Amino acid sequence: MSLSRMKRNRLSFMNKVLRSSPAVKQPRLGCCSPLSQAHMCAARLDWGSLPHHVVLRVLQYLPLIDRARASSVCRRWNEVFHIPDLWRKFEFELNQSAASYFNSTHPDLIQQIIKKHAAHLQYVSFKSHFVSALTVLFVNSKSLSSIKIEDTPVDDPSLSILVANNSDTLRRLKMSSCPHVSSDGILCVADHCQGLRELALNYYMLSDELLLALSNETHVNLEHLRIDVVSENPGQIEFHSIKRQSWDALIKHSPGVNVVMYFFLYEEEMETFFKEETPVTHLYFGRSVSKEILGRLGLNCPRLVELVVCANGIQVIDNELICIAEHCKNLTALGLSECEVSCTAFIEFVRLCGRKLTHLSIMEDVLIPDDVCSLDEIHTEVSKYLGRIWFPDVMPLW
Repeated sequence: MSLSRMKRNRLSFMNKVLRSSPAVKQPRLGCCSPLSQAHMCAARLDWGSLPHHVVLRVLQYLPLIDRARASSVCRRWNEVFHIPDLWRKFEFELNQSAASYFNSTHPDLIQQIIKKHAAHLQYVSFKSHFVSALTVLFVNSKSLSSIKIEDTPVDDPSLSILVANNSDTLRRLKMSSCPHVSSDGILCVADHCQGLRELALNYYMLSDELLLALSNETHVNLEHLRIDVVSENPGQIEFHSIKRQSWDALIKHSPGVNVVMYFFLYEEEMETFFKEETPVTHLYFGRSVSKEILGRLGLNCPRLVELVVCANGIQVIDNELICIAEHCKNLTALGLSECEVSCTAFIEFVRLCGRKLTHLSIMEDVLIPDDVCSLDEIHTEVSKYLGRIWFPDVMPLW
């Protein structure tokens, strides 16, 4: 293709783009030379002439430090930088490590932005070791609807400030790795934020008083409760227990609540759990779990909907799995890895669950052939009871 033809094609494309934008005025090109037309097109494609809604959409994808830099491009971009719609949802992240310096934001800039736009913030995700910036957010915000706090040394007094200014609007609170927050701090949130629908916290913050506060008749129905069960201290074995009456009060008040529990404990650390009926719906074991604990699930977790076991050891869990199928009538999803189940027991499990088992992820190494069924036959039997084609998962060999 000749150079002159390439120029004509490029100019034709640029003119089509300009004609399709209602915000750009179309001057008459007349009999201008191709070089003059190119200069005119470049002038009309000036970044400062972009519509506000386009610039707003671009800035919404940028982290805070890049937004601040973009606001210096021109007057129009600076105007968009201060539009309230830009600050309704945002993620603040500060890191202390030198490796993440360019991904973090200076706390002074965060405090400056929060003081100016805190009234418009509604959805905030905060990950920082600088609690002063978070305090500024709590002090100046008035309409926070959703807040996620991760790896931040927030404490009970800070939560009290959050509650005082946002008790009427807060709907979702997710906290992870916040060791300075106590069960009393979370209880204060539940007592005052009657519209709270979703709550995520570490197990050490969970208490009977908290569940009863969430069950108060003036509190809206809780929709989602996520609990991360991790050791507070290395070598910790004993964990506090929650009374069945407290769980019952929560379910009576919020019968549709999803109770999600993530366990990151070793076998010897789990003795406290599932001795009484527990209304967990989604259960994930990130480490090895004993046969005894799995046996308790079938007897004491009747609301169980999803179960994922990442490891169990070398003991077969045939009886435990069948017990779960017989008693957990709502179970629709199962994931197994690094444990052992005989092919016959697994087929019986699927038969008991039937077609309501919509998600079934089982590593092939989990299934142990026996005298009744082999690995070559199991997919046929399981597919028959599921009503769809099913095969065990296979670890890829690279």
